[in-house]
Amino acid sequence: MGLTDWLDRKPGQLSGGQRQRVAMGRAIIREPAAFLMDEPLSNLDAKLRVAMRAEVSRVQRRLGVATLYVTHYQIEAMTMGDRVAVMQDGLVRQCDAPQELYDHPANVFVAAFIGSPSINLYQASLDEGARAVRLGSQSLPLPDRIRAARPGLAAFADKRVVVGLRPEHLPAATGQDRLTLEGEITMVEALGSELLVHFAIDADGYRPEGVADEAEQLDHRGEGVARVAARSPMTLGAKGRFAVDIDGLQFFDPTTGDAV
Repeated sequence: MGLTDWLDRKPGQLSGGQRQRVAMGRAIIREPAAFLMDEPLSNLDAKLRVAMRAEVSRVQRRLGVATLYVTHYQIEAMTMGDRVAVMQDGLVRQCDAPQELYDHPANVFVAAFIGSPSINLYQASLDEGARAVRLGSQSLPLPDRIRAARPGLAAFADKRVVVGLRPEHLPAATGQDRLTLEGEITMVEALGSELLVHFAIDADGYRPEGVADEAEQLDHRGEGVARVAARSPMTLGAKGRFAVDIDGLQFFDPTTGDAV
């Protein structure tokens, strides 16, 4: 529990985060039939939270005890869970393996909730034959394999649809990339290993109901985020070109929010 230096103290003499670790230790030492954990790491600082996340996972696997872990912190859910249930207004919207939730969300709420930075969501339209999707003034052709993998798109031909693109599916474009999206660069966040490039296009953004406040920065008209290589030439206020991983496109019914 990382409390070796405080073994001579009573829990009442410890900080909030240390008391939380004491409570976890008390639960683990009893070797229960199941663990029920309600945000057990919420009072820890960021560095200790990462270390304890790994330690709790190791203890759980060593003991082999079923664990129901409640958290609002999606990274904990994705890294610690064998299966994750995403809830909204008391209802389970999807329950699946973490990677399945990320790659194949059942609805637009799950798509927006899972992932950081959040998925880019736009109001778009399909052409008459569902062979291209239009985002504002820009059009992206849809290969046959996309329509074959999502036969439900045929019902949205010549209609409105919500399109989702995760930031990692928008790397910086090169001269050889044919499918690109252009937008005005509004902010560049340098993270050392990569850049998070905020941009704006002339399509309307889409915000599902009930998404946490951390996604509000993406809810302005046509704004989005691209995850690009650290030394990509991205200049604030300039036009940015992003290669579109067409297989990463996700489609949702604008009326029901369900995945297409």
